[in-house]
Amino acid sequence: MILRKTLDKMLAEYRSDEKGARSLLAVGAYSGSVNSCHGFGSLGERSKHDPEPGRSNHERLNPSMHCGNYSRVSSRRELLALSGYGLGAAALHMLLGGRTAAAADRSFPNFEPRAKRVIFLFQAGGPSHLDLLDYKPEMKARFNQDIPPSIFGGQRITGMVAQQDRLPVAPSMYGFSQSGESGTWLSELLPHTSKVADEICVLRGMHTEAINHDPAITFIQTGSQLPGRPSMGAWIHYGLGSENQNLPAFVVLNSLPSNGMPDQGLLARLWGPGFLLGRYQGVQFRSAGDPVLDLSDPPGITRERRRTLLDGLAALNRQLHERAGDPEIETRIAQYEMAFRMQSSVPELADISGEPDHVFEMYGPDSRKPGTFAANCLLARRLAERNVRFIQIYHRGWDHHGGLTEKLPVLARDTDQPSAALILDLKQRGLLKDTLVIWGGEFGRTPYAQGPLKPDNYGRDHHGRVFSMWMAGGGVKRGYVHGSSDDFGFNVSTDGVHIHDLQATILHLLGIDHLKLTYEFQGRQFRLTDVSGTVVKEIIG
Repeated sequence: MILRKTLDKMLAEYRSDEKGARSLLAVGAYSGSVNSCHGFGSLGERSKHDPEPGRSNHERLNPSMHCGNYSRVSSRRELLALSGYGLGAAALHMLLGGRTAAAADRSFPNFEPRAKRVIFLFQAGGPSHLDLLDYKPEMKARFNQDIPPSIFGGQRITGMVAQQDRLPVAPSMYGFSQSGESGTWLSELLPHTSKVADEICVLRGMHTEAINHDPAITFIQTGSQLPGRPSMGAWIHYGLGSENQNLPAFVVLNSLPSNGMPDQGLLARLWGPGFLLGRYQGVQFRSAGDPVLDLSDPPGITRERRRTLLDGLAALNRQLHERAGDPEIETRIAQYEMAFRMQSSVPELADISGEPDHVFEMYGPDSRKPGTFAANCLLARRLAERNVRFIQIYHRGWDHHGGLTEKLPVLARDTDQPSAALILDLKQRGLLKDTLVIWGGEFGRTPYAQGPLKPDNYGRDHHGRVFSMWMAGGGVKRGYVHGSSDDFGFNVSTDGVHIHDLQATILHLLGIDHLKLTYEFQGRQFRLTDVSGTVVKEIIG
């Protein structure tokens, strides 16, 4: 009864006062100033580019919402419905305003950074730590024996080996040797990495809960096994911004193995912004055609014409932003401008023909072939020179459930020389000291065989209980090994590093306290490391 009387009074005032009616509808429709029913400028002001002068977008969608049509509201129900627009818009404005204010209060880096940029050489599929980075000579004497129950401990296994009668020990068929002054044990499959052993820090106690590819890759890339979170590169761009206004702060390069067997697919959400603004998404470079899709203007469009079109489009988008307050509209304006600048900066960046011969020789013969891991490593160095904040290279094909001894040497050959060359190239140019290079995959491989086992032919299943990665530059210790696995390479023995610990450490090296890099979404403060993560201070030089 009280609500009805209140609405009756409002409706009576509405019908008798034109100015009040216009003001009421202005608030109801746009939650803006009562003097501006279109949300920008003076009452009734329209853009000269408006295809229907004098009519707002809201009016075209709902004629009763235009200020000139206030007399159409003839019932309490309609008045209440229109007022609801104002309540919802006001609430949205408050939420967006609060988020904007929170973002403005961010202050990163929190302390002096050791690294300015990251190059993540991600080996999708799960490289075998036992055949590359974690030497286990004790396994030789246990060839084809069952994994001891004391080691296995009832751990989860995938459905791919659940029906096997046995889980026989499969020692690596490859030789290992100590490399560099540090004496780091590395596989014979990594002769070039062995030459830079004193530059890298090997993490032999990595572990993850995920045992299947999609959740495991999503976990290491976003900090969550469930899709929808921002990628690491997006978080870092959000926190630190960009150092080059002519290139994206986050660039993605996809590589194919030379045997043409990529195994696992890659989804764009792995470099997506999640619930962050779209501007923080990684930009994927291509190896054929335009380096970035649709980078070139169509025939007949000059540079000047493109500039004029963008100026007009920006003006329209700014008007829309004033009216709607959607931050993604600002992102759209900024990304159009970035794309315009990239039309000049990207072709110059991607043209590696001017590199001297000795650089191509350093990275290997594949470095002249677009789309290879070697060519992408060379391109990553060029991106690092231009202060791109986060460079993500994906190399697929490491999922060796069978025929490992045939496939693994190919993948190792694809990545070994270019990875080592990237370290040396960055060091020679004075960039390694503030560029963090990371090599590794989403998990490792099992110490037991999947399928038939022979001394020189075997496969390995997924293994997240322990695996290995390496890091170089950017403030990490040189020639250092952190952590260890047990004698079977099955469990962490000492100094385990969880995925969230790795992410916290990467952020720390960039000068970010991982506890402070947060974003409010759906009423909760999210961060890359979720609710855990500890900086591994032992690996910081």
